[in-house]
Amino acid sequence: MATRYIPYFPEPIEGQAILNNFTRTLKYYGNDKVKENLKRGMPLYEVETVERVGDNPDNNMVIRGECISACAYLKDKGISVDLVYIDPPFASGADYAKKVYLRRNPKVAEAIAKAEEEIEMNEDFKAFEEKMYGDVWNKEDYLNWMYENLLAIKSVMSETASIYVHLDWHIGHYVKILMDEIFGEDRFRNEIIWYYADYIQGNATTGFAKKHDVIYFYTKDENYLFNRVTEKLDKPVTRNKVVWDKETQSLQVARDENGKIIYETFYEKYLDSVWAIGQTSVTRKTSSENVGYATQKPEALLERIVKASSNENMIVADFFGGSGVAAAVANKLNRRFIHCDIGINSIQTTRDRIVSDNAQFDILEVKDGVSLYRNPVQTMDKMKSLIKGLRNEDSLDEFWEGAIQDSKEGLIPVYVPNLMDSSTKLLDKALMIDIIRKAIPDLPDDVKKVIVYYIDITSLDEIQQVIKDDDTTLVEIELRDLKELLSDVVVEDYVEYSIQEVQEKLFKEYEVRIDNFVSDRVIQKIEDYNAKRQAQCLKSAKEYKPITISENGLETIEYLSLDCTNKEGAWKSDSEIKIDKSSYVIVNGKKTKEFWNGTIKSEQKPLRLKVRNICGDETIIVL
Repeated sequence: MATRYIPYFPEPIEGQAILNNFTRTLKYYGNDKVKENLKRGMPLYEVETVERVGDNPDNNMVIRGECISACAYLKDKGISVDLVYIDPPFASGADYAKKVYLRRNPKVAEAIAKAEEEIEMNEDFKAFEEKMYGDVWNKEDYLNWMYENLLAIKSVMSETASIYVHLDWHIGHYVKILMDEIFGEDRFRNEIIWYYADYIQGNATTGFAKKHDVIYFYTKDENYLFNRVTEKLDKPVTRNKVVWDKETQSLQVARDENGKIIYETFYEKYLDSVWAIGQTSVTRKTSSENVGYATQKPEALLERIVKASSNENMIVADFFGGSGVAAAVANKLNRRFIHCDIGINSIQTTRDRIVSDNAQFDILEVKDGVSLYRNPVQTMDKMKSLIKGLRNEDSLDEFWEGAIQDSKEGLIPVYVPNLMDSSTKLLDKALMIDIIRKAIPDLPDDVKKVIVYYIDITSLDEIQQVIKDDDTTLVEIELRDLKELLSDVVVEDYVEYSIQEVQEKLFKEYEVRIDNFVSDRVIQKIEDYNAKRQAQCLKSAKEYKPITISENGLETIEYLSLDCTNKEGAWKSDSEIKIDKSSYVIVNGKKTKEFWNGTIKSEQKPLRLKVRNICGDETIIVL
């Protein structure tokens, strides 16, 4: 439950009543709900520091939580940001997933040469997909959601700050209208076209191939920071020099004392609003930038934005942080950074990425009830499977997730909030009245009871009083806390280990050896994937060799860390190992060409061990 509510930026720009006009032009429903949310403010939740990397004197942050919740926290702490870049969902209708790779098993090293050869011949044997998030929206819900997020972001922008919003053809033109309302048409600076210079599009038979995204550049105020940025020319260009003539108040061709035209050679030019930047830096498997994230953007794209609209030591924020490219670039260019994302994979990917760049930062977790499982998509899938008897029901409106058939009560419709839409996570008086006055009257006449799940609630007593006071329906309304349903979902993996002192150098070290590792969640994922692929191959009469794991399961481990400082509280990684998808070991952020030998060492006595499986679940063991 929110501890209190933090005001948004006072109000949209006067005279830009575009949101209301959407009701006529786009059938843009839900405006009243948005207005109520804005009046109430941004919900402020408890925020926990779960890890500290380095001393972090610049107060860099990696935040797991929603944009609005993170902005409430920043505003409450009096933190304002100087540059915002966001790459939010594009409302494209696509589901995004990451490939999950089995690692080289150190216990069966003698068989690796042959195994790796076979694996490379069949990539499906080595990898399967893990859902990250769903970019599936109807236009009205998406625009309501974006409107609140943009107002929240504006609330934490400094007076000289800029914002860059990265979208594509699916929804960009609608969001530009929202930005005109929120920031003002006169705060619009550029529509930047990012042209995928080296992206080869298949033959487009019904139109021109789509090869660009758009980035909308706005500022909060008329006075803002902007540094002109240059890029190298393919070849030098020589032309006559042009100077400003004060007498004529115009540009004139420069001449020497003899009247001859002065020429100069240019090796670079100032950037314009069309950026031709290739994608191979993030799509090529051998690229140093590639972190295996579905929506990853090249660092060259962010370098231009960060250089143009911030100076050293300023704060760069990305509230839909994804692969962490904004944080990585900001760190390399000596800026402070705030990375925010709701998905655990984003947090882990960004953490590991910037650790390799020697960044110092805190990892914070917003206790808003949304990050109940790995990410919203997986939470929704898991949730549906945990509600006993829940099934789809064609006779019900899409407002209801489904229904349960009860022998006594008959058909019981079930409402579940959409974790991808923050506006539905809070059960407040307005939503409860909507359920009673709008959703329940549309149900079949024989419905006697409904179940309403909630993630967050303004006040359980208040909502129950609303139900009690209402005299418009005889349908029983049962309230259920979604967190209780999911409380037993995350079961820690089983780790069997041993600790000993070794001396392979001039000094003694502590060595933790992993003997066995069992992750029921990974095993279930592999079984589901095998079943799906087997069914596909049966239809096509192809042979499928299923993914198998060894008895000790070490190939399902991605990362290990030792905390030699704290027995509890925020994690301090004093020694860590990450096994990349090629099975090479990254030791304390430094890449090697060595394979993992099943151990992790530390100079100090380890107090806690953290093990992350290949799907991103982490287990902490007090040693």
